[in-house]
Amino acid sequence: MPTKDEILAFIRESGTQVGKREIARAFNLTGQDKITLKAMLKDLAADGEVVKGHKKSVGAHGALPNVDVIEITGTDKDGDLFAKPVKWKLEGPPPTILVIQESPKNKKHSKHRRETVGVGDRVLARLAPAGDNAYEARPIKRLKAAPTRLMGVYETNIDGDGGRLRPVDKKYRYDVVVAHGDSAGALSGDLVAAEVFDTPKYGPQKARIVERLGPQAASKNLSLIAIHAHGIPHAFSDEAVAQADASEAVPLGERTDLRQIPLVTIDGEDARDFDDAVWAEPDTDSKNSGGWHLLVAIADVAWYVRTNDALDRDAYMRGNSVYFPDKVVPMLPEGLSNGWCSLKPNEDRPCLAVHMWIDASGKLLRHKFIRGLMRSQARLTYTQVQAARDGNPDELTAPLMETVIAPLYDAFAALQSARKKRGSLDLDLVERKIIVDQTGTVQGVVPRPSYDSHKLIEEFMVAANVAAAETLDASPYPAVFRVHDRPDPDRIDSLREALQTLELKFPHAGSTRPADFNRLLHQVRGGPHEHMVNMLVLRTQAQAIYSPDNIGHFGLGLQKYAHFTSPIRRYADLLVHRALIAAKKLGEGGWSKTHDPDLHVITDAISTTERRASAAERQTVDRFTAAYLSDRAGAVFRGRVNGVARFGAFVTLDESGADGILPMRHLPQDYYDLNEGQHLLSGRRHGLQLRVGDVIDVRLLETDEVSGSIVFEYADQIDTLGGSTAKNRPSAGRGKLKQGRSTRGPAQKRKKRVHRKKRR
Repeated sequence: MPTKDEILAFIRESGTQVGKREIARAFNLTGQDKITLKAMLKDLAADGEVVKGHKKSVGAHGALPNVDVIEITGTDKDGDLFAKPVKWKLEGPPPTILVIQESPKNKKHSKHRRETVGVGDRVLARLAPAGDNAYEARPIKRLKAAPTRLMGVYETNIDGDGGRLRPVDKKYRYDVVVAHGDSAGALSGDLVAAEVFDTPKYGPQKARIVERLGPQAASKNLSLIAIHAHGIPHAFSDEAVAQADASEAVPLGERTDLRQIPLVTIDGEDARDFDDAVWAEPDTDSKNSGGWHLLVAIADVAWYVRTNDALDRDAYMRGNSVYFPDKVVPMLPEGLSNGWCSLKPNEDRPCLAVHMWIDASGKLLRHKFIRGLMRSQARLTYTQVQAARDGNPDELTAPLMETVIAPLYDAFAALQSARKKRGSLDLDLVERKIIVDQTGTVQGVVPRPSYDSHKLIEEFMVAANVAAAETLDASPYPAVFRVHDRPDPDRIDSLREALQTLELKFPHAGSTRPADFNRLLHQVRGGPHEHMVNMLVLRTQAQAIYSPDNIGHFGLGLQKYAHFTSPIRRYADLLVHRALIAAKKLGEGGWSKTHDPDLHVITDAISTTERRASAAERQTVDRFTAAYLSDRAGAVFRGRVNGVARFGAFVTLDESGADGILPMRHLPQDYYDLNEGQHLLSGRRHGLQLRVGDVIDVRLLETDEVSGSIVFEYADQIDTLGGSTAKNRPSAGRGKLKQGRSTRGPAQKRKKRVHRKKRR
């Protein structure tokens, strides 16, 4: 009779769940020995050494059965599919499952065909151990779609029997109930993940809670909602953390010594990492009179993060850092993002740098990439640098005025001249800044300031990105470009139609250039339609993405553009660094000769993670803003219409930049017509007109900090006879009323009322 340890060793070596019959056969057990074996397996299960599986089988702790239901969760850089077991209740992460999709042997016969599976599918699969807590899965058949995954705040009923779910997604319009037996022990106010398993045609949907994420306590957990709702990876693997913690300083070696050049970093006051430094001086070449020599140095992340190591795998899954008002989910562990890859003042740091020479008009003449060792002279802020430029230097900036700050601004003037000449798109949009204290409580919502110091850094970064793109475009190594396609012709036609109502002209689709948009924006600047036209132009543009196929960057008016300047927070920049290191033969950390990445798969993935981060950041700002306004219900605010729809209008407040909805039911009672081409909502009876860009007064009715939704009521008074009050007298850019009373006779009015539908 084998011992418990021998039986346990056999189960573990099997790598999957095995039955009592297989164990008995392996040890030649018969008769009474099988009864003893059953008792031993029961003891092992009680001790937690083995777990029970399907059909009385057992497996080592964490072992998966031969056949199980798995869910495809994503792909890696090579396009391989990975999955997780649907039922996993053990502590710790589940095993890694690589999905193997075999080609059918005979495609002509349907019985040999296999369904193609993709991310999000649930699949019945045959599993085989692959070592190191990993499995290979071969799909047998695709199952019906997984239940809708929903995140929300659980609120118990008054009688304590079950409760309801308040979804964090403000677009989710259904009532969701949770039976007491499906609450998984959640308490009222807990942030939970749930699966909707019943969606009847009438009545509330039914869901079961599958994960408790802790209490949703006011502002401090608003970022947590976005992290979980969007599935943003926020815990680094132990291997990645260990690798980051083991990182060390880089010796000078064959690097270029830049420590005597007064490079400085310029960032916001709330910046958490510093990955770019700048410097400029007049070009000493007599052939380039009035020209400039620029130097942009970027943290050398590629030295510390190598292809396919633990740090690289975690960084790829994130794709980029995600910034919230109260915290950041970094792409790299703190040991690198705030340590060796952060260009802290007066500390030696490895860098990848580019020397650039421009002429007096800002044209890039030539450039040279190097790998160096630098020492930042100062950590400056945008506000600090701008104040110094305006004649109010402080103790830190005063000694740098002549040698550092003045040359930077003079070189910036040349770069800005080149930008205007090529016609880079110049939208005037205001960003919101959330001010929070150490407890995460919102103290204010203010417009984010925009100084020339911001534009200075932007122009230096654009120049460095262009230099990187030009270098990679001429190299044989894989390259990732930042591309921005031309606007869709249909969108251009819609824009032209809307502008015609404002008596503004715009070229036909096909010949449109960024300069055409800039002329339009300049034409309306300072006028009543400025906001509307800026919004319309923004919505006309395509979305910028990452791609190995270079089609240029329409918005910047550039034929070659890549992201090079932020490898701490963008995986795309890290890929560009590796390509530059390989192309210019700058040492270790470049593209591996044995690794040929599928850049189409990679760029699709990081473009997706970028959109995910953008949505999470935007929604979190909405939640913090809703929390800030939560105690001001009933107050009247001045705002602008930023969109119209059949169910109402969208309004942005001037004071805080908060975005909310003005539902049809909270407009003056009337029948409203939507003119999509003119972006106009107009009432038939009173003639109230709401057009994108119009200024109106709204009353705050309610806020929901969980979903980030804000609901307004129309607050301007209107005359029921069709005229306007003194407060809302028609004027350019105001939500306004048509002038004059109706000229219809009584019979005509009665006929009109017969056919008029009730207010929606």
